[in-house]
Formats: sequence, structure tokens, C-alpha cells
Amino acid sequence: MSTGEAGRQMIDGRFELVAPLGSGGMGTVWRARDIALHREVALKEVRPPDPATAAAQPGLADQLRERAVREARALARLAHPHVVTIHHIVEPPEGADGHPWIVMELVRGGSLHDKLASGPLPLADVLRTGLDVLSALRAAHAEGILHRDVKPANVLLRPDGSAVLTDFGIAALQESTGLTATGVLIGSPEYIAPERVRGEEGLAASDLWSLGMMLYVAAEGVNPLRRATSLATVVAVLDEPIPAPVRSGPLAAVLERLLVRDPAARPDGAQLEQLLREASTALAAGAGAGAGAGAGAGAGAGAGAVAAAAAPLAAAPMAAPVPPSPYGQFGPYGQPTPPPFGPVPSPYAAHTTPLTTAPPAPRKRPALVGIVVAAVVAGAVIGIVRWLPGGDEGGDDSAKGGSSTRPTTSASSVANPPATAPPGTKTGGGKASAPQGSMLTPQNIRTALEAFKQQTGTTTFVDMTVYDGYVLASIPTAPGADTVDSWQYRDGAAKRTGPDGTVEEGEPLIDMATVNWDALPGLLEQSKKDLKVPNPSSRYVIVEPWMMDQVPCMRPYLSDEYGRGGYVLAGIDGKVKKVVAT
Repeated sequence: MSTGEAGRQMIDGRFELVAPLGSGGMGTVWRARDIALHREVALKEVRPPDPATAAAQPGLADQLRERAVREARALARLAHPHVVTIHHIVEPPEGADGHPWIVMELVRGGSLHDKLASGPLPLADVLRTGLDVLSALRAAHAEGILHRDVKPANVLLRPDGSAVLTDFGIAALQESTGLTATGVLIGSPEYIAPERVRGEEGLAASDLWSLGMMLYVAAEGVNPLRRATSLATVVAVLDEPIPAPVRSGPLAAVLERLLVRDPAARPDGAQLEQLLREASTALAAGAGAGAGAGAGAGAGAGAGAVAAAAAPLAAAPMAAPVPPSPYGQFGPYGQPTPPPFGPVPSPYAAHTTPLTTAPPAPRKRPALVGIVVAAVVAGAVIGIVRWLPGGDEGGDDSAKGGSSTRPTTSASSVANPPATAPPGTKTGGGKASAPQGSMLTPQNIRTALEAFKQQTGTTTFVDMTVYDGYVLASIPTAPGADTVDSWQYRDGAAKRTGPDGTVEEGEPLIDMATVNWDALPGLLEQSKKDLKVPNPSSRYVIVEPWMMDQVPCMRPYLSDEYGRGGYVLAGIDGKVKKVVAT
């Protein structure tokens, strides 16, 4: 390495290092000057920034060198306006000490992560960024390249506001052999797709999940799955519901379609582009219609406009079915929309035909919750994010302090997209006057149970989750049946929302009429004291036949805006057995 006239380090006798732009587990990115062409460029120094990391991992330098070559090749195949341009790669001579440098275009607007440090983006900017990054991903997928680490820190913004996808250092090329060690999960935990945690790679849908989570963070200002540790975050990715967005307007319906844990149920790239464009049209229409309507009307106007904008989608043919997924059907949102915003209904109800015709996969029972989940997942994520900053990126992407909620529930408790009920199933909803106030009261819960019973003929459920705004339940399709449907009670109506897989023979059920609901108010108050959360910003209660002690239980989950909280394990009599602060 030589020095230039100003005493700065020179790379390859041509590139003069000016200043570092940022660093991560893969190395440091520098602003540099190409003295041959008299232009500024970005140089990525591919080596671990911590010497102790390299010393503790023999062969790491060789792996990073291979990754640098992989990234250069991936980027070289993508001549695309929303993919960072690669100019050159500098490799050390064979057998010599040193490390590679990737020479790229210098994008001067900073990263999306930097932008989010001051709060969520205007929704129009979020949608524009989403379309730009999706365009880049579709180009990559067409070349057989999966990015595998889509997140705000890897999206750069040009001065005109357009987005550029960068850092393909862990990209998977179809013809390349894997460079990931057995048992090591590569990627940023809070953006990684659930199927990748479970060991399934090679799906373009996984990049789209990450994009959806990034758009959620950009619009809402918080990452809903980020937890205190990487392991806790991975557990949340696998099984915890995603709070319904409150700032996303017409984008909320798109996120509902995209952030589902079954990759086969997600829209593909072309469908997602159409959904995002429809949301942009709806936003513009809502803004025009709402001019002069006053602050606070925007979310409702946008949600209403998207219904009209989505009409062509309802009639449009869907793409060819994708292969069945082993993960069953998971809905994305398990949290109510807090006031003053009402819930954003999906305008795509007529557009939710499942993308696979295969029957639902067996349900994943909530035995994976809490300690059991942690034990199962731990073996799969030892060494998680070894090369990238991932879960400890200095608050990466969780603008303004990270997640404000900390919910946990079984996947079956999350609402599924509406589906056509089987013959003989009541679906009319039994509309009645909507209960007043929170659903987390004995009277309102019993009202919901009665509505469910009118539609299904039973109060014996697989499980039930009660939120302030609504109730979700998994209910067998008939007495003794092994098939289960998802139901939702909201605004005075019980409605079937889709199939929810199957239960194993002998799996316990619970008669919700036997639960001591009168004890719930006291249990919630006790939970606030035990968890030291006097002013919860999120709360809900799961009721199911068993958790870890094989007896029916109620579990209130509480958290505040600082991420403090946890759950209380109680019997259906309301008596506390265990307090789990997180």
C-alpha cells in the first residue's frame, strides 16, 4: 500500500482513501478518489474490522476473499439503475498477505438507515423506495441472484431520492457453492425470513419478506420483531405476531399480503409491484380527496381510496401457483391498531385466493413458545450473523429506539387472509351491536364467545387470543375433526378468516366457557405490577389448553413503548403461576 501526495493511503496505486463511510462485519467502506479518472468512488475493504474476530476464526480471511469475489460477480451481472454499480476489484497477489477491495460507485445521499434515524419517512417516499428496491431485486432474481440481507443499511439514497440496493456480500448465486458454515445463519435477524431460520434457502420470496419488513420499519419508525438479543429476535421472527401498522395508510394492505410466514402465500415480484403501484395511486387519490380535511384524516382517506384502486386487482388473474410450503398458513398481524387510528381493512378481500392449491400443512403447536422455542432455535443459530452486524448494528433500522411491542403467540393465533368457507359453514358473521371499549373485559369476551358459538356451534377451541380491538380463535371445523379454521371477532361480528391447518389426534382443546373471565381484570392489573409495566402500550391475552405444564392456561402479554414487558402464566382460574419478564 502506497501513499498519495496528501499522505493518504493508496490502493492499487490508483485509489486514494479519503475517509471511512461506515463499517460492518464484512469490512469498511471508504470514500476514495480515483486519480486516473478524476472521480470519487466507494471502496469496500473486505476484512473483519475486529482483528480478534479474524484470530478466533482460522480461514476467515479466505472466506471473506471468496465472498468479495462473489459480490463483485453478482453486481457485475446487474447493470440496473437501482443496483450499485461496480467498477473494479482489487485482489492481493496469490499467496500474498492482504485483502480484496471492491471499487463501486459513490452514492452521495447516505443510507436509508441514516435517514430513518430522524423518524419514519413520508408514505410517498416509502412507496417509492419500495418500488425501487423491488425493481433491483427482480433484476437480481432474474439473474439467479438472491440478496439475502435486504435492510435499510443496505439501501443507499441518491440526492434525487431514488434508492440503490448494495452489499451483495452474502448473495447466493445459483451456480455457486455455499460459503456458509453448517449451523450458521447469515443475515440480519430482524429482517430475515422465517423459512430461512428454519433452514430453507433459495427462495426469492425470502428477499420479498425482508423488503416488506424494511418498508414496515420505514413507514412505522419501529422494527416490530427486534428484541434485546439475536436469539430472541429469531424466536420472534419464527412465531410472534406483527403489530398492525398505524401510519401506513394504503401500504398496510400490501404489508398484510406480504408479511405472511408461508412463503407460498406471498405475492411474487410482479404481483408485489402491482400492489405497491396501486397503493401509490390510492395514496395520491386520498391526498387529493383529503385536501383541506385536516390533520389525522390521511390514514383513513388512504385506506378508503385503496379499495377503489384495488378493484382492477380483484379481477386480474393471479400468477401460476407456486410450490406448496411446509409451513402452513400464517397471517401477519396479531395486534390491534391503537387509537386514535382505526384498523386499516384490507381492500384485497376479493384478491386473496391462496397462491397454492395444496391443503394446509399441519399446525405448529405453541409448545415452541418461550423457553421451548429458544431451545429448539438455539442450535440453528449458533454463530448467527457472524460476518454481518445483524442484531447489534448500533440500533440498525429501528429508528427511535427499536421495537415498541413485545408480543408472543402461536402462529395459529394470527389472522389468515379471508377464504371461502366450506359448504355448511356459517359465514354471515351474525352482526350485532359492537361491544363498547376494550375487548379485554369479561362481558365483551363472553359476547365474542357467543358470536363464535352461533357460527360454529361450539366454544371448544384450539386456542384464542384476545386483543383490545378484536379476538382471534382457532376452532375445529366440526366436533372431533382434525381440521381447524381461523376465526375473528371484530366490531360485533364473528367471521371465518380461513383454514388453519390440522391438529394431531389427542391434541388437547379447551372449552372457553370454563375460563374464569371474571378474574381477567385483576390478572391484568397484577401483570402490570409483576412485569413492572404500569403503562403498557401493548397488551393481549392468549388462552390455550397447555403451554409447558400440560394444563390450560391464560397468558397476558404486556409491553411498553421502551420494549419492557413480558408475560404472566396463569391458570384459567386467574391464579398466577409464573412471571416471565423479557
